[in-house]
Amino acid sequence: MNGWVITALIIIAVFIWLRVDFVLGLRQQRKEATRHVQKTRYGNVTFLPTGDEFYRKLFADIEQATDHVHLLFYIIRDDHISGKMLKIIEGKAKEGVDVRLLVDKIGCDIKKKHLKQLKKAGVQFAYSHPVSFPYFFFTFNRRNHRKLAIMDGKVGYIGGYNIGDEYLGRDPKFGPWRDFHLRIDGDGVQDLQGQFLQDWQTAKQKHMERPSHYPTLKEGSIPLRILPTDGVYLEETFIDLISQAKETIVIGTPYYIPGEPLQRELMAAAKRGVDVKLIVPKKGDHPLVKEAAFPYFKPLLESGINVYQYYRGFFHAKAVVIDNQVCDIGTANFDKRSFHINHEINCLIYDAEFIQHVLKEMEHDIQVSERLTLEAYKKRPLTQRGKEQVAKLVSGLL
Repeated sequence: MNGWVITALIIIAVFIWLRVDFVLGLRQQRKEATRHVQKTRYGNVTFLPTGDEFYRKLFADIEQATDHVHLLFYIIRDDHISGKMLKIIEGKAKEGVDVRLLVDKIGCDIKKKHLKQLKKAGVQFAYSHPVSFPYFFFTFNRRNHRKLAIMDGKVGYIGGYNIGDEYLGRDPKFGPWRDFHLRIDGDGVQDLQGQFLQDWQTAKQKHMERPSHYPTLKEGSIPLRILPTDGVYLEETFIDLISQAKETIVIGTPYYIPGEPLQRELMAAAKRGVDVKLIVPKKGDHPLVKEAAFPYFKPLLESGINVYQYYRGFFHAKAVVIDNQVCDIGTANFDKRSFHINHEINCLIYDAEFIQHVLKEMEHDIQVSERLTLEAYKKRPLTQRGKEQVAKLVSGLL
């Protein structure tokens, strides 16, 4: 048999194996997934739309912790702001504070020598979602995309920011970085804590739960609901929210690869007279992600939906606002990876005054965006159209 024939057969066999591995792994995850139905909480929530505000408040809360610090991030860079945070938690561990740091294996850039220092100081460290048998390819692709921080069980953070200089706008490739994060004080933090402890155990760490992890919490004025998802049910939640919209829908997302069910629901909302606005970045941060969104844009534009391409840096905020009545901010992107593969966590907020604050920021983002028109869409270059066709083939993994 010719060598090229053997090579071709091997490539085909590998492709089939990867496909079967992924499909069966996805099926297993859906079978094991739990629909989390969290209670409505009433907390004090601070909206953090800049990296400076986020890091300043986060680091201050870590410094003030006296019992424990629990951190879960998808990305921690090997740079200045990451080094500052690691130095702070190393100091807290030396003080006797119980510090746990959970990170994604792919997204983490912490050097071995720094990890060794952290562990020596007493920081408990783990990688979330290790690759596991029998579905190696699927578990390699599955990410714990949550970003959580809990201090003493009383203050918690949830949102889009990771730990790295780029989130402060210090990466010349992206420029200014636009993102949204929430600081929750009091009621509601117990749900963030519960998810962290569950993820810690899933990372094959010792199950632990102490009374100090769940202190008595003060109530605030903002109704909210924490929504963790394990690759299932988030798409259904968004479809339900969109189907109830009567006047306005505003969506901000760095990646728009929704799949057909959500795409149809948005177009149906526009058809019944709902004013739908979508904010996406003008530049992409990953290969083919931007191109994968374009096949979805033409039907949106033809349905009367306004698509805005944010050009003042990189737009990474993840937010959905429906009729000025409910606002979703969290870690999930508006894409098939967040809906069907990644483990995410979002926060639904039902406070009119808070939602107006978020909308004001999003309206500002629209002002520094370029509205995509059908005419401009039709004039996109052939090279981009070619990339779009390639992106279609792998859009579920982008």
